Amino acid sequence: MIRPLPSPGLLDRVLRVLFPSVLFLLLNGCASVSYYSQLASGQWQLLRAREPVSQVIADPQRDATLRQHLTQSQQARAFASDHLHLPDNQSYRLYADIGRPYVVWNVFATEEFSLKPINHCFPIAGCVAYRGYYSQGAARGEAALQRLKGMDVSIGGVEAYSTLGWFNDPIMNSMMGWGDERLATLIFHELAHQRVYVKDDTEFNESFATFVEQEGTRQWRAFRGLPPDTNAQSRQRDQFIQLILDTRTRLEKLYAQPFPAQQLRERKAAEFERLRSEYRQMRDRQWAGDKRYDAWVNAPMNNARLLPFGLYDQWVPAFAALFKQVDGDWLRFYAEVERLGKLPVEKRKALLSQLTER
Repeated sequence: MIRPLPSPGLLDRVLRVLFPSVLFLLLNGCASVSYYSQLASGQWQLLRAREPVSQVIADPQRDATLRQHLTQSQQARAFASDHLHLPDNQSYRLYADIGRPYVVWNVFATEEFSLKPINHCFPIAGCVAYRGYYSQGAARGEAALQRLKGMDVSIGGVEAYSTLGWFNDPIMNSMMGWGDERLATLIFHELAHQRVYVKDDTEFNESFATFVEQEGTRQWRAFRGLPPDTNAQSRQRDQFIQLILDTRTRLEKLYAQPFPAQQLRERKAAEFERLRSEYRQMRDRQWAGDKRYDAWVNAPMNNARLLPFGLYDQWVPAFAALFKQVDGDWLRFYAEVERLGKLPVEKRKALLSQLTER
């Protein structure tokens, strides 16, 4: 049963009590007071901006396009719980206009000759492979500090994130720009984090959520009587991701070699040039010159820019194999994912590798 929303006044009173306590716990960690303060302030502002989707849809004074998209979103939200067995709560049955294109900006960092992210640890979420900022300026400041330390750094805007069920997460205006189906996939992805989350394993969590997003979207299309998504953009996206993953694999092998730093630096640069060259060949020969990824490829390249691809896609084939292994039964699938999540990390990765090979 879905729990009814508390009144705004009650919610505010509860949050006024909770937030100082939560902030006190956070500030007793190892990170700076200023960083956790901006996290608490940003989350507070987001919670205060929420309103029921049904209220927005029913208001004729609100933008008609917004109301239409939100109406479609609620059909996908119901499908997520009824058919994908994702949590049935008030998350994504609320709306918040945060007044900016991204809700947070994540800062990724690696050492110069490594594809292992610099992890950041938090009391609730555990260790993750990035540091999030509600202000783009603050994210750029953190990136500059990491560069001064000799790190490879990248900043990425994020449309949505999950509080892992601690709060009822809203649909945000940052999620609305890519059409109804993309909004549905974001809802599936973020609810998957509420369904299963393993502390200290970003690759596992994001790959799992990405698989749920992809398989959920396939079933969502079938449910509405639409054919499978076989358009050129999807094929191009998959080919581009594979190109990046292949580059990551070559770089990992390179960084394992006992070469002097200057030789590593030169070979690293050569691998990025190979990536650009292979991309252009694929674009011109297979995509009829479609330049949708040109800006990304032609921008300055480093290890940190490749991190999201490994984090979000590395174990997707493993979860696809596991889903097939349980005959597409979502509840059995989640039970197996939870079982994997409880294993020691090295054993977990070994089993995921075996599933990928299948």
